[in-house]
Amino acid sequence: MRAYGKFFDVQVADGRVLRSTVRGSLRRRRLRTDLVAVGDRVFVTDVGEGEGQIEAVAPRTRVLARLARLTDDVEQVILANPDQALFLFSVRDPEPHLRMLDRFLVLAESRSLPALIGVNKVDLDEVGTGGEPSLAHRLFAPYEGIYPVLYLSASDGIGLEKLRERLAGRITAVAGPSGVGKSSLLNVLDPEGRREVGVISDATGKGRHTTTATVLRRLPGEPPTYVADTPGIRALSLQGIEPESLDELFPEFRPFLGRCFYPDCTHLHEPGCAVQEALAAGHIPVSRFESYAALRTGSSDR
Repeated sequence: MRAYGKFFDVQVADGRVLRSTVRGSLRRRRLRTDLVAVGDRVFVTDVGEGEGQIEAVAPRTRVLARLARLTDDVEQVILANPDQALFLFSVRDPEPHLRMLDRFLVLAESRSLPALIGVNKVDLDEVGTGGEPSLAHRLFAPYEGIYPVLYLSASDGIGLEKLRERLAGRITAVAGPSGVGKSSLLNVLDPEGRREVGVISDATGKGRHTTTATVLRRLPGEPPTYVADTPGIRALSLQGIEPESLDELFPEFRPFLGRCFYPDCTHLHEPGCAVQEALAAGHIPVSRFESYAALRTGSSDR
């Protein structure tokens, strides 16, 4: 449920939490990933006085991960065994960084991790005039036909029932840049496990980190529902994703793949490109194609 250096809080079947260490023989294994991570299913021995010893770790179904700092091949697991990810951004304060959202979505697609998009702070939204959609709907409309998009306000309670329905019975990784209201939203969903709420830096317009480590919490009620409060992530590298397979990680591209004139089409400049034709016909959002092109050419802003 939580990691503290070499100590781990392990929730057992009867609901108790054991502060646990890892058995020495298990620690000697050399891996290119975290030996134990939040979300792992583990076998633990109760050694008394609220303590335990982790004897083994069950194989992971999937992970939400990034490269460890100063490495190019060591995986840092943000959350093991998630059922889905909720990528949370705000309509303002801070302004949404949609290229970062696209990187989150590509990473989720590469791990076959279903994704939800949460647009928080809609109470601060600019309402459109003359029948125009609001700022939130203008910004996030390109995603609505691709992913579930939930418009939320932790302060006003907007969209929270729909969010609870999407979370019910699942383990959900909640990720996004700092300052978008992750802690505020989770405080509403789990009032007993209140988290410190951060503020926005006047100098940068970016959020200040309030969560320093991934914590898995069970929300009140049934069925068993867990959310993982993850550290604010301002940049996420796309390790292990080959440029040639990037087009498969944009769901709106998939109906048109394999229909280009050139089998190795990059969809950037080749004639007879089915993706370009779909773009021109309005079947692919321009902003999403621009994100693809930036990632494909390595020019995506960080």
